[in-house]
Amino acid sequence: METVSNQTFPPLESVTRPSVPTEQAAYYLDRKAQTMRAWACLDNGPIRPLRINGRLAWPVKEIKKVLGVEV
Repeated sequence: METVSNQTFPPLESVTRPSVPTEQAAYYLDRKAQTMRAWACLDNGPIRPLRINGRLAWPVKEIKKVLGVEV
């Protein structure tokens, strides 16, 4: 059974942090969080996460670049 997240995230253009957690990155890229984790594990996705104390941090700049909103 699939679980649906009820979290809401701010618009990508208003994010000022250098990186976001997996769930938030998945929301912006319209992917499931598990897909993002697979990209990190297999190193085969369009974005490479940073690993900080055992957690994945997805660079906002790279997310914007993939989505084509980065100048």
